[in-house]
This record gives sequence, structure tokens and C-alpha cells, in this order.
Amino acid sequence: MGTHLSTPKTEKYCADGENDQLRYGLAAMQGWRTTMEDAHAAFPRLDDCTSFFGVYDGHGGKAVAKFCAKHLHMQVLRNEEYSSGDLATSVQKAFFRMDEMMKGQRGWRELAELGDKGQKFAGMLEGIIWSPKGGDSDKLGDDWAEEGPHSDFSGPTCGSTACVAIIRNDQLIVANAGDSRCVISRKGQAHNLSRDHKPELDTEKERILNAGGFVVAGRVNGSLNLARAIGDMELKGNENLPAEKQIVSAEPEVNTVKLSEDDEFIVLACDGIWDCMSSQEVVDFVHEKLNTEDSLSAVCEKLLDRCLAPESGGEGCDNMTVILVQLNKPRKSAATSSADQSAATTEEIRPNEPDDPKSPSQ
Repeated sequence: MGTHLSTPKTEKYCADGENDQLRYGLAAMQGWRTTMEDAHAAFPRLDDCTSFFGVYDGHGGKAVAKFCAKHLHMQVLRNEEYSSGDLATSVQKAFFRMDEMMKGQRGWRELAELGDKGQKFAGMLEGIIWSPKGGDSDKLGDDWAEEGPHSDFSGPTCGSTACVAIIRNDQLIVANAGDSRCVISRKGQAHNLSRDHKPELDTEKERILNAGGFVVAGRVNGSLNLARAIGDMELKGNENLPAEKQIVSAEPEVNTVKLSEDDEFIVLACDGIWDCMSSQEVVDFVHEKLNTEDSLSAVCEKLLDRCLAPESGGEGCDNMTVILVQLNKPRKSAATSSADQSAATTEEIRPNEPDDPKSPSQ
């Protein structure tokens, strides 16, 4: 994951937002790492009855995490299953679609801009999440396939976890690949809505071995400490196997939950948080800070400060990103919007707007 700084970068990217069903806050901090490889997406109005939140923890570079933050929610919108109400299938297809999009010439160029080779773009891209604006519904068509594969580029060797939560009325869909995690607080009790995909898990290890890989010291092929991720294309090259059966798979585990009045909030965070605190400890911490802080982003900031190591080395030295979504009483029903309606009402986060961060993370 790279070397450490002599002193941590504690400046935080923060944002708050809401709709008539929920409110959210988020915070991200580079910490002791030499680069910030986390990314995130927060759209309280993906359409008029749907919210989308995601955390992406990059490894080997930041490009794939930023690519996912820019494109994954848009791919969810584009799938025909989204309009028919099958959000679970739509988000699953979107995870696989990320790998497909990054193989082509357009993906290669964009990864270069988003990654370490595109430093001249950093000031413009850092902390910005793109989404369609009103009137852009005619641009929802997927034109990525129009460009052929790059002759010398089979896809990125860096990768990213992806843990997303989609809320529509009283339905919560959580999709996860990797070791970022989503937790819900139900009457003060923490319930994991995702599973950390580590190579030692029996189901993960079986897939890895069947695909021709191996696990040593808790790492896939001695290098990657995750069993599922977007990107990492050098571990997905078995042409005799489908995408979900590769050594490392982008297939998310999808969990659908019906929300009730007992459900208070959800926390999505990268492993920089979960390495330092258990799910229940985070839920207890949030409950305590909700009584003293003015905003949800302030609660998230306190959580990052709580997890930051006092000195370099060990737990608390990773990049950290957390999204806190506070749930109100779920609405019983609402009209399902079309893809065109979705595009016209999606919220966009831009610099110098009310929902924009207090300070950039880099």
C-alpha cells in the first residue's frame, strides 16, 4: 500500500446532504499514506425516490477507485433492470461493467487522467463526482463500446474495493466486493450488511484455487489481500472462465433489506476504519456523537480522528473514508421513475456549492 509520511495529512474532505427520507454526512482523510487512494459517491437523489452511496478503496493507485466513483452509479441507472425495479441485478451488472469499460481505449485514456499519470488534472478532478444534469437524459446511452480495445492495454493492474448502498422507499440494497463494509444500526445494535472478502474465506479460496491461483500469507498469489475487487486485471486473465470465476472477481455480494422504524442509520466505510474499530464500536461511537455534533459530517470527522494512529506504523495509518446515512421513517410507497426522470433529477456536487466539502483531501 506504499510508504508512510513523516506526519499525517489530517485535512478532511467533508460534505452533507439530505432528501425527504434521509440525510447524510461524509468525511475522507489521507492520513499517514503518501497518496489518497480512496474515493466516494453520494447522491441523495439518484432519482426522485432513490439514493445512492458508495465508498471505493483503491490499491496500487487511485485511478480505479476514482473511475468507479465517477461511473458506477451511472451504469446502475443505465441498466434496464433499474427502470423495472430490479435494483439488485442492476447494481451487480454495474460492478462487472466497470472492468469492461476500463479495457478499451477510452477507459485507458480516462484512467491515465484520473491516476498518477494525470497530475495536471488533479486539481480539477479531486473530490468531484460527476452525474447527469437536467436535460442530459438523451446522453444516457452507453457509447463505451464504440471504441475498440487498446493494443497494449488489457486493463488496469491497480484495483479498488466497492461497497455501495442504494435506498428506494423502504428497500435498502447493499452490494460489496472487497473489504470495505456497510453496517446498519438497529435499535443501537450493529448488523453487518456486507462481508469482508478475504482470501482465507472458504468460498473465496476455493474460487481462487479453481482459477489457478494460490493463497499465501493471507494474500492472493502472494500480493493482494482481497479476494474480490474491481480492476486488478492481471488476476482476471483466465479465458476459459467467466468473470465471476476468475482468481479475483468483481462480482458483488448483494444484500436486500426492508427498512423499518427500528433502523436508525447506516455506515459505509473503507477498511481504514474497520481495522481500528469493530462494527459495534463504530455504531456506539456514532450514537454518542450524534448527541453532541451539529452535522453528520462532523460525526464522521470525529470518527476519522478517533481511528488515526498517533504515530506511523500499524493500524490507523491507512486512508480513511466514511459515509453516515441517517434514516427517517421509510415511506411506504412512491412511483418508480424512468431512466429519463432519473437523469433529470440527479444531484450534482460541485465546488462552492452548499453540499461541497469544507476542504479538499489532497
